[in-house]
Amino acid sequence: MYYSPDRMLIDCGEGASTYLGNKSFAVKRVFITHGHADHIAGLWGLVNTRNNAMGDKEKELEIYYPKGGRSVEEFINFIIKVNSNLKYNLKIKALAVGEEVILHRTGAAQRVIRPFKTHHTISEESFGYNIYEKRKRLKPEYRNLEQGEILNFIKKLGRDAVTVEYEHKILTVSGDALPISVEDAFETDLLIHESTFLNENDRRGNNHSSIKEVLKLAKLAHAKTVILYHISTRYERNIRRLVSKAIKEVEIEIPVMYVHPSKIFTLN
Repeated sequence: MYYSPDRMLIDCGEGASTYLGNKSFAVKRVFITHGHADHIAGLWGLVNTRNNAMGDKEKELEIYYPKGGRSVEEFINFIIKVNSNLKYNLKIKALAVGEEVILHRTGAAQRVIRPFKTHHTISEESFGYNIYEKRKRLKPEYRNLEQGEILNFIKKLGRDAVTVEYEHKILTVSGDALPISVEDAFETDLLIHESTFLNENDRRGNNHSSIKEVLKLAKLAHAKTVILYHISTRYERNIRRLVSKAIKEVEIEIPVMYVHPSKIFTLN
């Protein structure tokens, strides 16, 4: 998934650089959810494209992945080994739950991304990601005052004395996983959640989500919008009908969209 506001990819499947085209040079950061091939195979192409194709080779590329993710580490080590003469700085960092990366900063406001633990497979560490905007608002005791009074207090006490910092969750991405926790998705503006099974009876094993589970999660978490992705290709002919059916049965009223399994998904 390419998130253009912060020039970042969440996961990098095979052929990512081909699909991105010139945007490959715009990518600043890549955040990996887990080390399965369909989520990391495109890293080699991305690193090589930025090194060999016509484009700005001065831009640094940062790759972040779950700490302890052995498959990701081994693949990245291989990429580095066979690309010893990179023309740009490649930064690799393993992330732990609780750490954050600053994506954007404008004055006192900043946007950050934080990983959270998900449940996909026992053998491989897996993360979802939340993007937050750190904002400031008036403390409760000042909110009902007239504008002139507020300005006087700011002038007298300073802005930090009359405001409090808070975090607004603007984006939540599950990666491949069982339904994430309500807490991790709580009040997010946009929940992008895997929904491999549009029919619960098709589930085999315990490492992916069904559509009803995701919609119930979104309802409990008060998410404002939902995008379903990672839908199995078995549903290609019936996606619209099955999604509509699930929305009615769960009685969810927020906007629900989906990514067709054979389509390219770009979040602008």
